Amino acid sequence: MTKKTFITILQYVTFLGLGIAIIFYMFGKLSEQEKEEMLVAIKSVRTAYLFPILVIGFLSHWFRALRWKLMLEPLHIRPSTTNTTFAVMIGYLANLVLPRAGEVAKCTVLARYEKVPADKMIGTIVAERIFDLICLVTVTAFAFTMEASVIGKFAEEKIGKISEKTHIFIILIIAFILGIVSLGLIYRRYKETRAGRFIRGLGAGLQSIIKMKKRWQFLGYTVLIWSMYLTLLIIGFRAMPATEHLSIMTGLVVLVFGSVGMITTQGGIGAYTYLVAETLRFYNIEEAHGQAFGWLSWGVQTGIVLILGVATLILLPIYNRKPKHAQAGLDKE
Repeated sequence: MTKKTFITILQYVTFLGLGIAIIFYMFGKLSEQEKEEMLVAIKSVRTAYLFPILVIGFLSHWFRALRWKLMLEPLHIRPSTTNTTFAVMIGYLANLVLPRAGEVAKCTVLARYEKVPADKMIGTIVAERIFDLICLVTVTAFAFTMEASVIGKFAEEKIGKISEKTHIFIILIIAFILGIVSLGLIYRRYKETRAGRFIRGLGAGLQSIIKMKKRWQFLGYTVLIWSMYLTLLIIGFRAMPATEHLSIMTGLVVLVFGSVGMITTQGGIGAYTYLVAETLRFYNIEEAHGQAFGWLSWGVQTGIVLILGVATLILLPIYNRKPKHAQAGLDKE
């Protein structure tokens, strides 16, 4: 077994194990009555909302594909919208299997069917992840401003009084500055090594955003992506009698903590449900109902990825039988 394979397996087992441990912890907290209430809450879901949820879930992935196309334009890569969407879906599907496998899968699929170099696209993937992190921080700041009392209460219970930990903020700033300086030093010394090539790819990806001619369109797609995520939660609230009264701002707070849960464990298993249920508790939603909503929300999102991902695996080779898609990334669709 190679070192790389061992590390991959270790990552998979660690993230999956953490998720399973959280699940056992969550169910262990519930009494028998609460478990019954959770099952009743799940059975009470209005299934009529499932179709619009599926449509909006697909749109969030489609807008992400359109945004990625814009990032590829400065690199003179112009894939078809259909193949780009297929690549995005396969990327999400791969992430359910292995941590961060989706990034590689996206580039590999697009490179194969559009006849474009995969290595040139890696930088855009890294840049996209950085931009997503910036978006999450922005959404978190907005949610904190609008719902400061709720988020402050959550943070005080789970982390401790923020007022007593202001030094952490200073440490994070110093760490960020040192990180940037370190990257510069690593690049200067090892610019011809794998680390140097990675930093070059990161720089190329960030430049693809800076040089982008359609910046406002890029930002528009970004707003649409996050709007779809929020809409999924709002419709989800309406699908359950116990949560149908919750507001858009509540959805925004749940989106923030749910997003953290999604990146904490493999596919968000366990962590997403836990953080969503804990957040809803501060809006007077009982533990059983909060867990029911968390599991349903996670299950639907995962189901969308599975359904669309498997469909993509079937449709991708069929779609690319057409001669017009054999051209090297010249499709202007």
